[in-house]
Amino acid sequence: MITSEIIKTRILIIGSNGMLGQRLVQYFSQQENIELLCASVEEKSFIPAVEYKSINIAVKQEVKELVLGFFPDFVINTAAYTNVDKAESEKELAWKINVIGVENIALYCWTIDAHLIHISSDYIFDGKTGPYSENDKPNPIGYYGRSKLAAENSLRSSGVRYTIIRTNVLYGPSKYGRPDFVKWVVTSLQNKQEIRIVTDQINNPTYIDDLVLGINNIIKYKKEGIYNLAGKELINRYDFTIRIAKYFNLDEKLIKPILTKELNQPAPRPLNSGLINLKAETELDYKPLAIVNTFKLINDELSISS
Repeated sequence: MITSEIIKTRILIIGSNGMLGQRLVQYFSQQENIELLCASVEEKSFIPAVEYKSINIAVKQEVKELVLGFFPDFVINTAAYTNVDKAESEKELAWKINVIGVENIALYCWTIDAHLIHISSDYIFDGKTGPYSENDKPNPIGYYGRSKLAAENSLRSSGVRYTIIRTNVLYGPSKYGRPDFVKWVVTSLQNKQEIRIVTDQINNPTYIDDLVLGINNIIKYKKEGIYNLAGKELINRYDFTIRIAKYFNLDEKLIKPILTKELNQPAPRPLNSGLINLKAETELDYKPLAIVNTFKLINDELSISS
C-alpha cells in the first residue's frame, strides 16, 4: 500500500515573542503543512505549546546553531531594536541587533539556501515627500532609521534569497508584551487620562493581521525583493486617535493635539511619511482592511470596548 506523506514547509520565526511574532506564530501553528520553530531573546516563549529556542541574534554561533539545527525553508525575522529615541544614545546596541544580527541570519540562510523574510520600516525615509514607493530613495534622519537601512543594504549584497517588508505603525491584538497603540489609547481614555497626540505625523497605520496575511502570500508565491505592506488609509496620528475614541465611545476631549517638536524627543521623526502598497496589492494580492473594520476585529478579540 502506497501512502502519500505531506511535505511540510519549515518556517523559523525569529522574534516570536514580539507583537508581530506572536501573531505569526498563532497563524502558522494552525497550518497542517507547516513545521514551525520559534525563537526570541527571552528565556521562554510567551506562547505555550510551540517549539522554542532562546536566541541572541548578535551572537553568530547562536544563530548558526539555530538555523543549521532546524534547516528551515523560510526564516521570518521580526527581531529588532525598535526604541527610536534610545537608539540615539544606545547606538552600539541598536547596531548589534539591527545590523549585525541581520547579517548573521543572512549568512546562515545563504548557507542552506533558505529564503529570508525581513521586516524593515518607513523610518528609512526622511518624511518630506511621502507616501513612499519601493523605488523611492531612502534618506533616514535618525539612528534607528540608519540601522534599518544598513540592514537592508547588507541583505541586498549578501547573496541570500530575501524579501524585505517595509511597514509602519503596527497595531492590533497581541496577548503578551507591551500594548499596541490602539490598546494604549483605549486604556488611557478609559482611565480618564489626558493624552497628547501629534497632528503632524502622517502614516498609514498597519493592522497586524493584514501584515501576517501578506507574509503568508510572500511564502505562498515565493516572492523576493522589496514590498511595502502597510495600512489602507493615510492619516495623521491625532485623527487616528480621534477615530479610536469615537469607535470605543470614549472621551475625545482627553486627546490634546500637539506638534512633534513640542515633545522634544531625542530622535527626529519622519513627518509626511506612509507607504504605497500598489506593488503588494498587484503581486501579493494584498488587501488591507479599512481602519474601522480593524477596530471591530480588535474589539471582538480583546473585548476592550467600554
